[in-house]
Amino acid sequence: MTGRRIFVFDSGVGGLPYLEALRSRIPGIPCHFAADREGFPYGRKTREEVRSLVLDRIGRIVDRFEPGLIVLACNTASQAALDAARERFPDTAFVGTVPAVKPAAQSTRTGTIAVLSTDRAAVDPYLDDLVDRWARGVRVLRVGAQALVEFVERDFLDATEEERLAACRGALAPCLGEGVDRVVLACTHFLHLADYIARAAGPGVRVVDSREGVARRAAELARATSGGADPGGASSPGSEGISSEPGRGGFYATGKPDAWTGLDRFAEMYGLDFEGSL
Repeated sequence: MTGRRIFVFDSGVGGLPYLEALRSRIPGIPCHFAADREGFPYGRKTREEVRSLVLDRIGRIVDRFEPGLIVLACNTASQAALDAARERFPDTAFVGTVPAVKPAAQSTRTGTIAVLSTDRAAVDPYLDDLVDRWARGVRVLRVGAQALVEFVERDFLDATEEERLAACRGALAPCLGEGVDRVVLACTHFLHLADYIARAAGPGVRVVDSREGVARRAAELARATSGGADPGGASSPGSEGISSEPGRGGFYATGKPDAWTGLDRFAEMYGLDFEGSL
């Protein structure tokens, strides 16, 4: 896998904070990003539909770029398709995202935590298994906040501070006043709003996410995958469409250009070159 590229994949822009966390651990190794804007939102689709979309998009990445590592920075995608992706693409290493139920359950003082997720992830059996394994004896409130996911994807960039805070308050309404002292961000989109969610939740409530754990594991694999080479350089195999600027990665998206509103701005925010269609 030496010298092969590193990709972070999400249904939209939610995975960008995960890319940022990974990049901080492997400075000098470009990380590329792929957003399935055409398939967004995953949270309104069935598990089977999400699995089919993810495998198709990963297939495009593998065929075009031959990556050594793909991070599925999407909880819904990880729950539906991570095992299938590993089976179908055995020459590529994968890291998925798991809701941070364990640290939230272990650190709660009130015995009540909330898991904020897409509507799809809130009812997925995978979350049942996590709660059964790591949160026995803890009251777990599942909050499907699909509207907040779509707010981040479509409205976040141009929203005012008050609009962002109001969106978070609305999403948290089902669990406020329930004694919650930990809020698990079980959708990567919510990391863009982490500070607003903390403010909306109020004092004494800690926001918990899986970003650092995922980045730590991905960095271990990335070092092995890159072999110290520049995976984004023009000299590496299959370099067509990859930015040749050292240390920078590319941002790719599915769908038609008229559906890419805001993606170039997100790319700029995270130091990526917007390369267009995947």
